[in-house]
Amino acid sequence: MKNMLIAMGLMASVCIQADNGKQIYKDASAPVRDRVEDLLGRMTLEEKVGQMNQFVGIEHIRANSAVMTEEELRNNTANAFYPGVTEADVERWTEEGLIGSFLHVLTIEEANYLQSLAMKSRLQIPIIFGIDAIHGNAHAPDNTVYPTNINLACSFDTELAYRIARQTAKEMRAMNMHWTFNPNVEVARDPRWGRVGETFGEDPYLVTLLGVESVKGYQGDLNSPEDVLACIKHFVGGSQPINGTNGSPTDLSERTIREVFFPPFEAGVKAGAMSLMTAHNELNGIPCHSNEWLMQEVLREEWKFPGFVVSDWMDIEHIHDLHATAENIKEAFYQSIMAGMDMHMHGVHWNEMVVELVREGRIPEARIDESVRRILDIKFRMGLFEQPFADPEQSMKIRLSAEHRATALEAARNGIVLLKNDGILPLDAAKYKNVLVTGINADDANIMGDWTAPQKEENVITILKGLRQVAPGTYFTFVDQGWDPRNMDPAKVAEAAEKAKDADLNIVVAGEYMMRFRWEDRTDGEDTDRSDIDLVGLQNELIERVAASGKPTILVLVSGRPLGVEWAADNLPAIVEAWAPGMYGGQAVAEILYGEVNPSAKLAVTIPRSVGQIQMIYNHKPSQYFHPYAAGKLSTPLWPFGYGLSYTTYQYDDLTLSSKEIAKDGTVDVSVRVTNTGSRDGVEIVQLYLRDVYSSVTRPVKELKDFARVPLKAGESKVVNFTITPDKLAFYDQKMNRIVEPGDFIVMVGASSADEDLIKETFTVK
Repeated sequence: MKNMLIAMGLMASVCIQADNGKQIYKDASAPVRDRVEDLLGRMTLEEKVGQMNQFVGIEHIRANSAVMTEEELRNNTANAFYPGVTEADVERWTEEGLIGSFLHVLTIEEANYLQSLAMKSRLQIPIIFGIDAIHGNAHAPDNTVYPTNINLACSFDTELAYRIARQTAKEMRAMNMHWTFNPNVEVARDPRWGRVGETFGEDPYLVTLLGVESVKGYQGDLNSPEDVLACIKHFVGGSQPINGTNGSPTDLSERTIREVFFPPFEAGVKAGAMSLMTAHNELNGIPCHSNEWLMQEVLREEWKFPGFVVSDWMDIEHIHDLHATAENIKEAFYQSIMAGMDMHMHGVHWNEMVVELVREGRIPEARIDESVRRILDIKFRMGLFEQPFADPEQSMKIRLSAEHRATALEAARNGIVLLKNDGILPLDAAKYKNVLVTGINADDANIMGDWTAPQKEENVITILKGLRQVAPGTYFTFVDQGWDPRNMDPAKVAEAAEKAKDADLNIVVAGEYMMRFRWEDRTDGEDTDRSDIDLVGLQNELIERVAASGKPTILVLVSGRPLGVEWAADNLPAIVEAWAPGMYGGQAVAEILYGEVNPSAKLAVTIPRSVGQIQMIYNHKPSQYFHPYAAGKLSTPLWPFGYGLSYTTYQYDDLTLSSKEIAKDGTVDVSVRVTNTGSRDGVEIVQLYLRDVYSSVTRPVKELKDFARVPLKAGESKVVNFTITPDKLAFYDQKMNRIVEPGDFIVMVGASSADEDLIKETFTVK
């Protein structure tokens, strides 16, 4: 195989099309379409197929080939090398123009070096570098680490989503990175799934709006040196796997696919996203990576997607070795390309086998040309032919800038949810002079969350650091429980329990472990799924023994998934869900605990009591809780979607509709008065839900259709206005036609999805 690739490189160097005129593709003033066609006409088949292939970077290969075995390589979806292939081979193929893209290149030096090799190739086609910049370009060192996507979703702040994406794009381009594998617009419907924190939550409407703003923030118009390519992923259904594990089968009706899972992807396409990644899983028996219905019929024909589709990590190979719908890898490549795949992530077999498939007449070269056009179009539009390098001297003037750091802190403050407060918060520093702090996440960089490389210590404020910074006159006793929840020391738990007796107040910082550099030790994140949603290890024992001291005990959770902390909810006076609030998360948590910041975030996911309540979503169908469990609570979660407390109180009244009857194509204006009835300024997230009372197919008991972040000073009232348009009333009928059906609709407005938090009015569609 290695010799075959070398031969392909030689063929590429001798099969040179004569240049009978001006090289239009090198003319920056020429239309992009003309440049693409000119370059495509000069390319050999081998060069074309190379543009469709992606490799991991040479430093990644070097590091992992030194420590991993081929057996360990089989099921690893984060680290890779290519047995029998050296870094020198990859460098040579880059010089020969046989590699179109790299991922897992984490420094500007390596990116510029690989680009310099591409500039030695016959046609000098630049590399496009992709990276998992999920919440900032945090997968690489020395970049701003924003809170994770689930934090952002809990802020319900679309402008902030745009701003974080825009700043991330600038930091990426400062490192010669061009393509982020984000936003993840999957709708998270199973908390066992480790990637919940990478998403914008369980609601299609909220996911859609945040996904759209992220796409716009990343891409701009793709003509600026500060723009990067967005990638909407994973298409589709992997966030409701049958057993909660990443990549396991998904069986969904077309109705559920179109009503729940498709809307964020369709909106992302309409917002201009120019790349899309297919999902690991099979969907209704067809692997997504060979699913013609998804890639061709829906994506290209129905939605008119003009960009390119990229596979996820070795998932085309999994059509053969996992899903077993292809007899060998070559057949898997054939199935995927003919179903609509444009780029392969990642590996060495692609080049030789796809060329063979074309030579054998199974794949038309015109089909290869379709994919290469899409890839080249992006490279031209992004200006990579004119400026393939980034300036190392300018790089750190952009990355970790004061503006970006300020946004990271703002986002942390806005995305931390106060779940319970029996009046103990905000903390009185004069009352609680001696505070015990303990727990696995109390003083660990794990606060940054999944998809984060180790960052310099001075760029991360842990919760313990934040507490000491915000309350300098308080004495904080720290009992270190280590970072690994599965290997907690019982003696350390006992030490914390003993010292809690002497404290005025106890703060336990519990949750999950997510840092990727200890891949095998994580309990949350990509490919880190759980059979339950309880706290791992001795964490519950730690909480209960510390609380048994009789001193007030506050629980802070750092996690990517909802956790069923029912004992804590019943017995502790205050609980804060911090999720993974990023590099300044510790400061934000401390500011909220001590009242310097009034919390405003609301849950973007429902938090069940236990794994037995799954599936627990707010927008369920009416019959879901018809029969109760014989033992245990069925229908009431620990905390519902849209829920979150504040240090002030809000009152909703005067819900008014502009009309009680409308035509199918009519609109209804909704207004509600919201009053801050407390003594502190705050921000309330006002939520509007709809229910179709009777319909020809079953509809959810309520669906979020609008929201607004409303700043209110103490004692202030504001009238908040919404408009219900026909698209917010529409659904798919029995024949899967999207319609607005006559009948009554209930409008619900309030502070969360819980019925007791909503006021209601009704109107009729005639």
